[in-house]
Amino acid sequence: MPIRRDSRNGRWFFRTNVRTPEGLMKRVSGTPGVPGPYHEQPNTKVGAQEAERRAVARILNGECVRPRAAKQRKKVVPTLNEFADGVFLPKSKLENKHSSYLSKESILRIHIRPTLGDRRLDQIKYADIEDLKIRVRLPTEARKTDLSAKSANNVLTVLRSLLQEARERGVIDVVPRIKWLKTPPSTFDFLHFDEASRLVEAADGEWETMILFALRTGLRLGEILALRWDDVDLVRGQVTVARGVARGVVSSPKSGKQRHVSLSPEIVRALKAHRHLRGELVFCTGSGRMFTDNECKHPLRRACKRAGLRRVGWHKLRHSFASHLAMRGVPIKVVQELLGHATIEMTMRYAHLAPEVKHDAVALLDQNHDGEMPAWQRGGSSGKSSS
Repeated sequence: MPIRRDSRNGRWFFRTNVRTPEGLMKRVSGTPGVPGPYHEQPNTKVGAQEAERRAVARILNGECVRPRAAKQRKKVVPTLNEFADGVFLPKSKLENKHSSYLSKESILRIHIRPTLGDRRLDQIKYADIEDLKIRVRLPTEARKTDLSAKSANNVLTVLRSLLQEARERGVIDVVPRIKWLKTPPSTFDFLHFDEASRLVEAADGEWETMILFALRTGLRLGEILALRWDDVDLVRGQVTVARGVARGVVSSPKSGKQRHVSLSPEIVRALKAHRHLRGELVFCTGSGRMFTDNECKHPLRRACKRAGLRRVGWHKLRHSFASHLAMRGVPIKVVQELLGHATIEMTMRYAHLAPEVKHDAVALLDQNHDGEMPAWQRGGSSGKSSS
């Protein structure tokens, strides 16, 4: 029966099928006496019959017939390769530093594309990412040892960035969960004061100045190679770090901001003696050309061997600069500014090298306003009056 009464609430309603003039079957229903198109009719059996009659009449007159909705086109989701080549990498090339772009391209090409490249983005699930993580860590023909957990997390970071870009563009609805690998606490090597002195003494010719400069300023190798004489103020004893070079491309420093680093008197004297007319670069080849990274490796290794030291790279000299500052009691915030770190967390790795500074800082609480120790700390009276 098209007219019925709901046993739960006692309301009358109608529900029936009507064939439209176009030959389509349409189901109509309604409840009279409630807010809606049939609120004027009383909620009785007669009211429900009248509401049904009016609803059928409207359909037969073509008033309520909506055209059949066009079939919705299914969203076409690109594969990871298509999205990487068409969106992700071009955007990275436009927005990131050249070295960052090359790193993402390399990670995609070596680790991600072989496994997930032909997969549609909406088909990449949690299990696929876990399988990728396992495959990435296993040795390969080109790499005989396991990939470190930190390097594997770098692969996952690029994949997550790609999927997040796809989600923000509406290509996919969600980004699968990614479980990061646990990494051991970061450690770093640095040269102690006597080792740094031996290294400088063992260096050849102008490399001695360049190694000393790295140890006394903490500049990255790319910042040293791109340094110009215009950036050096030997009168004020200051150098402006305005650019760096990475994989042959000169751009802003890694942090994206300029910074100023003071020069010690020893470095000022060394740079004055090093002054040349071969070009605008402070450290360069005999023809004025910028050194490549490979050209800088062997002179440093040779100096390490002559000094009887373990082999270290140029970045270890940067670590040594920061470590020496911390061991001399320089505040970590100042070390951060000199190194050009974006966050203080990056600099806190050097904080443990200054335990004496923490001890001395607490000891300051025992001083009075005149800077002297209280009498009871100097072994005098207990501070209590005698009776």
